[in-house]
Amino acid sequence: MKITVRNVCTDFDSYRAARVKSLFNAETGANFDLDAEIPIDDNGWSLGVIVGPSGSGKTSMGGQLWGGEAFADFDNWPGDRPIVDAIAPGGDFNEVTAALAAVGLGTVPVWLRPFPVLSNGEKFRANLARVICDAPQRVVIDEFSSVVDRQIARFGALAFSKSWKRLARDGGNQCVLLSCHYDIIDWLEPDWVFDTATGKYAGRGLWRRPKFEVEIWETDWRYWPLFEPHHYLKVPKMIAATNYVGVVDGEPVVHMAQSTRPGLREARGCRLVVMPEWQGSGVGLRFLNAICQMWLDGENRFRKPMPTLFHTSHPGLCAALRRMPQWVQVSAHLYGGNKTRSGASMKKSRSSGKSTNAGVGYGGHFRAVQGFRYIGSRP
Repeated sequence: MKITVRNVCTDFDSYRAARVKSLFNAETGANFDLDAEIPIDDNGWSLGVIVGPSGSGKTSMGGQLWGGEAFADFDNWPGDRPIVDAIAPGGDFNEVTAALAAVGLGTVPVWLRPFPVLSNGEKFRANLARVICDAPQRVVIDEFSSVVDRQIARFGALAFSKSWKRLARDGGNQCVLLSCHYDIIDWLEPDWVFDTATGKYAGRGLWRRPKFEVEIWETDWRYWPLFEPHHYLKVPKMIAATNYVGVVDGEPVVHMAQSTRPGLREARGCRLVVMPEWQGSGVGLRFLNAICQMWLDGENRFRKPMPTLFHTSHPGLCAALRRMPQWVQVSAHLYGGNKTRSGASMKKSRSSGKSTNAGVGYGGHFRAVQGFRYIGSRP
């Protein structure tokens, strides 16, 4: 594909404009020319990047690819609805929540806020989730990662790349990102990159996602206050729990607590939380599996091998666990227990003097909790 950009504006001759031309020996600021040859006419790619400094022609090139209508529009978010309602309002709930989790916006309370009140990092990821749900056949995203800090930019790029490539495998969708930041390229692992600063094109296979090491610390609840604001439940701490924290270069990034069920035949995992700036990096699931494998191997304070039972209401996490061979689903109770039977039991206890409860019963409420058991890697 040959791209030719010829941008022309008025050549002003005011006093200040003339003085600038004289001082800096600039003939004119009216013209901008760019010629590029990008071999992307075939459909054998899904993700491309045009990178370069501001003013080097990225947006103009993006407009030449598939026309201006291909640009993603992120300016029409409603201010009176939470983002979980605003994204694909006629779509499937599970697809929306899965997209939010897939791009690293896994903090559930954020889903209940309207777009204008989100932080820049949250807005960045919400925009990406919207693109994933809309699934356009061809899309150009301008100023990709320009308004977020570099860590969120890198992990947001990683999360979006994985989600978009999964989408493209099914539908052949194509996306081009326009960015002035070079640090996201390795995390994206794109099919091609064009650098407007050098005019050079590079094809696939030249980028590899950076690696980072996670240390696992066995501890108590001392680190929980850092993670608690990002957990979707406000419940008491687990009794007699062993806590684990995943640490990268001294920074706590993920938390989980393990306790045991009666009889010491099975462990129970809970309070899995990934810090927002690390969501989308893949650290949460790997950390969860590592802790559960330790317990399955008997690496716990009881020195006894135990499988782990793990419950969650998070749709994205449920979907991820179902895809993994190390886990089997053991329950999917959408509602609480039988309220009538519970009430009858409470009345019976009250009549015998063992209880003072009124006997109204518990149960019947919506309770989208799903249970999974870690069985380890199969031989």
